[in-house]
Amino acid sequence: MDYYYTQKDKTPLSKGMKDLKLKVCGMRQNISEVAALSPDYVGLIFWKPSKRNFNGELPLIPHGVQKVGVFVDERVLIIAEKVKKYGLLLVQLHGNESPAFCDQLKKQIPQVKIVKVFSIKDNFDFDQLDHYEDVCDFYLFDTKGKLPGGNGFTFNWDVLKNYPSTKPYFLSGGIGLEELDTIKEFMNRPEAQYCHAIDVNSKFEISPGFKDTLKVNKLKKSLTAN
Repeated sequence: MDYYYTQKDKTPLSKGMKDLKLKVCGMRQNISEVAALSPDYVGLIFWKPSKRNFNGELPLIPHGVQKVGVFVDERVLIIAEKVKKYGLLLVQLHGNESPAFCDQLKKQIPQVKIVKVFSIKDNFDFDQLDHYEDVCDFYLFDTKGKLPGGNGFTFNWDVLKNYPSTKPYFLSGGIGLEELDTIKEFMNRPEAQYCHAIDVNSKFEISPGFKDTLKVNKLKKSLTAN
């Protein structure tokens, strides 16, 4: 991982765009076409009220593209079944899952990494992360909206200036191609040093669950060209 340093104290400030991973979430159709563009992650939503809910046969995904299952207040047994059926490598918890639940899930499926989602509007109490530090592998920060994800709006990333952890996190919430310059600027800030990936969804769709591969490809090239 490449960091830039201050001359004064060698404190890591940020990492460049080339280190930023890409997750395309809400996959339901044209999965093979999107996976062929080699995003680092593809997200499958397993929440029935979602218009992007995935329920079917999964096409072959190229090696190196990690499958993420998105769940909302689901039972451990059901999550474990989906992990086994679809070969999920990460589980994203998008509901009100407690630290105890995360701990139970981690013990049930220790081979899978856990991503705990937190929704942000204008501010956020980062103290609540303390209880999750030992029971999840990543955080994901999304925009608080009517639905748990896929609302199409960004939150104020300045909130992350107060990020107290060293745990890597996914940055989500209404990110589109029009945010490219903002992403580049953000990645030069100290609070971005633990930003592991950006998570895109609704702004890269032709219809719910059907992604615009031209837009995804443009984003992918923009990330890898820097």
